[in-house]
Amino acid sequence: MSGSKSPKNLTEGSLARPLFHLAWPIVTIQLLQVTYNLADTIFLGWYDPTAVAAISLGFPILFLLLSVAGGFTTAAAILVAQYTGAEGSEDAGRIAGQSLAFVGLLSIGLGLLGVLVTDPLLAFLPANAETGASVLPMMGDYLTIVFLGTPFIFGFYVFTALMRGYGDTYTPMRIMAISVAINVVLDPIVIFGLGPVPELGIEGAALASVFSRGLATVAGMYVLFRTNRGPDISLPDLRLERETVTEIVRIGTPTALEQSMVAFAMVLLTALVALFAPPVAAAYGVVNRLVSLVVLPAIGVGQATETVVGQNLGAEKPDRAERAVWLGATVVGGTMIVVAVIAAAFPEPIVASILGADSEHTEESIRLGSQYLRIRSVEFAFMGVLQVFLGGFRGAGNTKHALAIALLILWGARVPATYGLAIWLDWGALGIWIGMSVGDIVGALVAVPWFMRGTWRESIVDRGAVGGGGAASLDE
Repeated sequence: MSGSKSPKNLTEGSLARPLFHLAWPIVTIQLLQVTYNLADTIFLGWYDPTAVAAISLGFPILFLLLSVAGGFTTAAAILVAQYTGAEGSEDAGRIAGQSLAFVGLLSIGLGLLGVLVTDPLLAFLPANAETGASVLPMMGDYLTIVFLGTPFIFGFYVFTALMRGYGDTYTPMRIMAISVAINVVLDPIVIFGLGPVPELGIEGAALASVFSRGLATVAGMYVLFRTNRGPDISLPDLRLERETVTEIVRIGTPTALEQSMVAFAMVLLTALVALFAPPVAAAYGVVNRLVSLVVLPAIGVGQATETVVGQNLGAEKPDRAERAVWLGATVVGGTMIVVAVIAAAFPEPIVASILGADSEHTEESIRLGSQYLRIRSVEFAFMGVLQVFLGGFRGAGNTKHALAIALLILWGARVPATYGLAIWLDWGALGIWIGMSVGDIVGALVAVPWFMRGTWRESIVDRGAVGGGGAASLDE
């Protein structure tokens, strides 16, 4: 490997500049990630609106298994950031290599598990006659292909996390842009069967996504092993060591549990939505995807904050880390208020732009989706602020705090409110919309004062071990 690797110093100088330079490529990556989903949604919406309901209802099941590995990519980013801030480049490379090998093996196992459990999970979902006959079989076809491609999907996720912890978010962004362009080109070809390619419908959308993500993973591995960018990984770093894996698991498990609980709640809510007619499912899926788009700037700033907090705690500068969190929360909160006003004022054209196919369900789906988007817009500012404070907790290695807040959001607010309003009080779709909107409001009202207690301000890196190849001590 030629050249020397010099991480970006986020521990000195202006805070606004490094936050911005880290965040905007992350936001772009997340936008490109949503573009994968939106491309599938738009082309499948033109092909068959029932297929949109299928991928919308199938996503929580996919996320349930993939979220397990996702927690450990977060652990990798946290550790790489703190070791980089503590000027332990050799330890950062070792952590990166171990994380890459561990998540890679885990994703293979989870992908195989996903293939095995798809049919039983679909059989478990309650559904009315129309949904069960048309939507669930499509879900099975889509999920099976995506689960088989799990290692390709997570290879790029862990690459992005490692580069983010190191302070380089530009390289993953460029690779992701090329991958998305390939997916957008392939989608209509394989969905509709253009030219000599057969018409594959929803299976074609899955194949296009797996193929394009696989190319991104190959490019990411080339960057890590054959260029002078990112953590300095050598082949011996891929040989799993018990102490290092234990370290990754200890930090990553709360985040994996957090994401799994989110996914499990999504599965339960999906089961609830499946009790209603397809227009409700389509409106629910489309607006949830739009909300995932709206929250991207907050996620970007939250992940940038995670890196800045991690590096500054590694450098023993907790006051600077705290200032970064408040700066990020202020900027994101103001931005989300503006977005909320736009969404509340123009929900119909926004939803209609996604559900473009003309069918018996489209008009009702747009009406329900517009109602849902207007209600969810009340939550946007709280959602944005919450993402930044969660990034602060994670950057400090306090992933257990983020887990506790997630459990409160889901099981203390969102799930019981949605079930109670939609089923117990018999409010139907309106109950689902309102119940889904209360979670992040409660989460933000808890996360901000919890953060202000200052219990997160200790680094998890044992500076005496930095440069010596030893494992970090954990103070959680």
